[in-house]
Amino acid sequence: MTRTHTTVFVLVAIVALVLGLTVNKVLSSKGQGDPAVLLDAGIVLLPQNRSLPALSLVDQDGKEVVVDQLKGDWTLLFFGYTFCPDICPATLAQLRQLQSQLPEETRARLNVVMVSVDPHRDTPEQLSKYLNYFDAGFEGLTGEEATLQKFANSVSIPYIPADTSKENYTVDHSGNLVIIGPDGTQRGFIRAPINNAKLAAQLPGLVSGS
Repeated sequence: MTRTHTTVFVLVAIVALVLGLTVNKVLSSKGQGDPAVLLDAGIVLLPQNRSLPALSLVDQDGKEVVVDQLKGDWTLLFFGYTFCPDICPATLAQLRQLQSQLPEETRARLNVVMVSVDPHRDTPEQLSKYLNYFDAGFEGLTGEEATLQKFANSVSIPYIPADTSKENYTVDHSGNLVIIGPDGTQRGFIRAPINNAKLAAQLPGLVSGS
C-alpha cells in the first residue's frame, strides 16, 4: 500500500468514526436509548427525521386522512392487505400480542395502522371487517393505487402492484414496520420478523423519549 493509499484509508476511517459517533450522539440526545440495543430489537432509527408527503387516503370508516397529519401519538405503519395468506395475519396477530406486553402508558401512545397495498379489494368496509377481527383497535388506510405507491415509496417500503385480472392474486410486499413519531415524521423502521419480547423491552423507552 502506498503512502497516499494509507493516508486515504486513514481519512476514510476517521470520517466513518466521526459519523458513527455523531449519529450515536444525536440518537442518545433524543432519549431514544442505545442504538445498538435498539438495533438488536429490530428497531432501525434514521439519522434525521423524514417528513411525510401530504397525501390523502381513506380510513376504515370512510373518513379522509392526510398522512402528514398523523400526529399526537406514535404510529406503527404496516403495509399489507386483507387477502394476504400469511405475512399480514401473522404480523397483526403478533402486534396484538405485543400490545398486551406493553405498559399501559406506552400502549396508550402507540397506534397501529395497516396501509393497504391492494386497493382493488380493500375497500374501507373490507378493512373495517378485517381489522375488527383482531379486536385490537387497529386502524386501516386505503386509496388510489398511485397514491398508495407514492406513500409507500416515501417511507422506503415499496411493493409490487398485483395483476388484478388474475383470480385470487397475491401482492408482493415487505413485512417491515414504519415508525412515525408524534410530530408526524418518520423516525425509522422495525425490521421483520418482529421480536415481541425485545420490542416490549425497548418501545417504552423510545415512546417516552419523544
